[in-house]
Amino acid sequence: MKKIFLAATKQNSGKTTVALGLIFNLKERFKKIGFIKPIGQRYLEEGGDKVDEDSVLMERFFESLGIRYALKDMSPIAVEKGFTERFILNPDKQRLTSLIKKSFSRIAKDKDLMVIEGTGHAAVGSVFDHSNAYVAKLLGAKVILISSGGIGRPIDEIVLNKSLFEKEKVQLLGVIINKVLPEKFPRVNRMIRRGLERKGIDVLGVIPYLPLLSYPSVEQILDETNFKLLSGREGLNNLVKKIVVGAMEPHNALNYFVDRTLLITPGDREDMILASLGCYFARSAKEVHISGIVLTGNLLPHKTIMNLVKQTKIPILLAEGDTYSVASCIHDLMVKIRPKDKEKIEAVKRIINKHVDLDRIIKKL
Repeated sequence: MKKIFLAATKQNSGKTTVALGLIFNLKERFKKIGFIKPIGQRYLEEGGDKVDEDSVLMERFFESLGIRYALKDMSPIAVEKGFTERFILNPDKQRLTSLIKKSFSRIAKDKDLMVIEGTGHAAVGSVFDHSNAYVAKLLGAKVILISSGGIGRPIDEIVLNKSLFEKEKVQLLGVIINKVLPEKFPRVNRMIRRGLERKGIDVLGVIPYLPLLSYPSVEQILDETNFKLLSGREGLNNLVKKIVVGAMEPHNALNYFVDRTLLITPGDREDMILASLGCYFARSAKEVHISGIVLTGNLLPHKTIMNLVKQTKIPILLAEGDTYSVASCIHDLMVKIRPKDKEKIEAVKRIINKHVDLDRIIKKL
């Protein structure tokens, strides 16, 4: 059985994106692929269990292939609030090791390839004696490091992380550089390969930044806030590319309405609401698409306008806060790929296939 451990040089470098893309593309070459994220820091509650949210995405994906795993085995340890302090006061390394090994054993049974997703950089988890480097050693996996775009900083971070894996005698297969700005791609691609070659580190792929992956869906905004859905449930999967705050005259705001716009406006700004609805009904303007409307101040427009809104598939959310606070809250959301994000998942599959040397990864395994 082959084992790939995906680690990153820092948070939000794109481990889950790469894991998903690798599984999609390698499932044609390995008949049976399994996935596990031994330690997760962002968790959900599913069936009474705390599990990492990335494992939920993978579970849904495997279900679509007719493969079912116990979700808790895909995410045996969720670092919930107070977890670290409890361990420091009452350390029990063997218990955590046992949880990881037992879950891995159940999922890895009869598999040709296991994809293991780490959490953060090589040292994350050291506080409870289970750094990424240690877990990779524990499971006998070879590591692919993921870093985000640039030249100097990624090389510095990769060399530092490599040393921690080497200390645990874990083999580094190579690195994948992710989220490189398209206008800088040719230069970064050339220089990062030369720079890492000098360090004896193999570059397995350089991936351009894909803006689509940073767009939240209206459903994610709803799930991660205390907003209330008033109508338009069928449009919750709409992605948000641009946010327009309704603090101007409607005829000026129309200049900012582009594809996949989310309008944030006080609920009594009926002129702004009508302007956005005008874009919806004016189907000739195909480049304009209103993904959703957030009404702030806990204010509702006149019932006649609400009735008009309900004739559309535009999700309408109601927020209690002021417009600035609501806009800031949405702007600060951490965007993750979700099981329903079919457009994003297909994009990940294509971009990994194009920019990652899959044949070289298989050969080095």
